[in-house]
Amino acid sequence: MDSTRKVIAVMSGKGGVGKSSVSSLLAVELARRGKKVGLMDTDITGPSIPTMFGVVDKKPEVASSGIIPVKSSKWGIEIISINLLLEQPEQPVIWRGPLLSKAIQELWEEVAWSELDILILDLPPGTGDIPLTVMQSIPLQGVVIVSSPQDLALLIVKKAINMVYQLSKPILGLVENMSFLTCPNCGQQIFLFGKPQGEEISMELGIPFLGYLPVDPEFSHHCDLGTIEDFESPYSKSLVDRLEKLI
Repeated sequence: MDSTRKVIAVMSGKGGVGKSSVSSLLAVELARRGKKVGLMDTDITGPSIPTMFGVVDKKPEVASSGIIPVKSSKWGIEIISINLLLEQPEQPVIWRGPLLSKAIQELWEEVAWSELDILILDLPPGTGDIPLTVMQSIPLQGVVIVSSPQDLALLIVKKAINMVYQLSKPILGLVENMSFLTCPNCGQQIFLFGKPQGEEISMELGIPFLGYLPVDPEFSHHCDLGTIEDFESPYSKSLVDRLEKLI
């Protein structure tokens, strides 16, 4: 990956907090700003990136240089995912830890990215084999941590933060997803999962706070349609504004 200038991992200790959403929003907003962006879906058993970008039916080509990632239709984001290499997207990947780790290493070594400005790695939840393999074998510029307002989610996210520290990788900052829902009628913010506390937690842990992301039905709609590149939000723009200053 000598051709890639910066590699960022997006992770959390808990599933369902929106790591793939954050990874995709970062990729789209950076590409919209003129960056050449790659997106690697490292969630081998539960990949979602191809669906969000509408590339489920595309297949990577194999050249002498390696596996050529597919490109998104609007911004040309280079995408690789295990689901793009399966015969059927519904086919389950039933592998134990060593095979999962090997798959990540092979994706890293055999994918022929172009001259990217930044590569984003969408990690699976937890602190298991794949996050460990990524942090031990891939030169990361830093890690973006994703959380949500629930106390339980924050407890588990702290485990992920401690893992990053133990493996001596830099944390770029914390994103709190699903912080609130804006009422379409009156504009009032509704706290579905409790009061937002991302900024407070970031101060407590001594890491940068990158921003809040709301629950947005329009975003979900675009993900289902595979048209995430058409989605724009002032919150994701603000998030990338802060992130660009740190990388």
